[in-house]
Amino acid sequence: MLNLQRMTFFVAVVEAGSFTAAAATLGQTKAVVSFNVRQLENELGVTLLLRSTRRLTLTEAGSVFYQRGVALLKSAESLHDEVRASHAGLSGELRITSTPEYGAQVVVPALAEFSRMHSGLRVRHVASSHHADLISERFDVAIRLGTLADSRYHAARISQFAILPVAAPRWLAENPIDSLDALAKADWIVHDRLPAPLRWQVENAVGERTTLEITQPARLFADSAQALMAFALAGSGVALLPEWQVQSSLTQGHLVRILPEYTFSAQGVFAVYPDAKHVPAKVRTFIDFLRARMG
Repeated sequence: MLNLQRMTFFVAVVEAGSFTAAAATLGQTKAVVSFNVRQLENELGVTLLLRSTRRLTLTEAGSVFYQRGVALLKSAESLHDEVRASHAGLSGELRITSTPEYGAQVVVPALAEFSRMHSGLRVRHVASSHHADLISERFDVAIRLGTLADSRYHAARISQFAILPVAAPRWLAENPIDSLDALAKADWIVHDRLPAPLRWQVENAVGERTTLEITQPARLFADSAQALMAFALAGSGVALLPEWQVQSSLTQGHLVRILPEYTFSAQGVFAVYPDAKHVPAKVRTFIDFLRARMG
């Protein structure tokens, strides 16, 4: 029978990169960590780690065991939290990742309130513009915007938001836009992490849909909405940005919405979580909380 504590030590060594660093993370001595990993190898009858004076290397068996071990420890943690939650409320740690911009404006304030409601739960938020591997990086939930393509995970739709073409007033004074054709030929600041950043579905006031295809070769590209907004505020051209991000700048007159009689397709807000048979209580509760707060 597998010893989960020894498996925890092994996973910690792999993720920390050394026995010394793993011992510090676990609050144990290096000797205790090393002993438990050796005992685990003896029980399994295989070598998991190749040790040298400079680094540790996973064997093929070790790599397989690590991937399965992370999933098994996650399931054990979920079972523990589920049982405790039924009697004493949520506990353990809730690990959330989101983009920096949406995280700062929406997710973190929501997490702050959620944390106050569940005093026995530790909350950890990690801001990243790149999609994390939820399983290997041990995230419980990723908040993602737009459309989803990764079928390895489950996704719960939380809300949606409008996206608006905006530009600085001084740029518009020199480059007036009074039609979709003029907008297509404008100087665009392109979000280069989107799958189709130059082609959008738009709808007019009477519900007629058409395709806006940007024809002017772009000169400015960015990989985050924050950078796009900075370019727009600097008077570099047109950027397509979330309403939640630009509302303050629109109100203050730093940016202007272009062709407000047209609307772009709304974008979704999703809570994405690993494809597990049993969703932990802390994940279900947090998703329900987000829906109620943002819906």
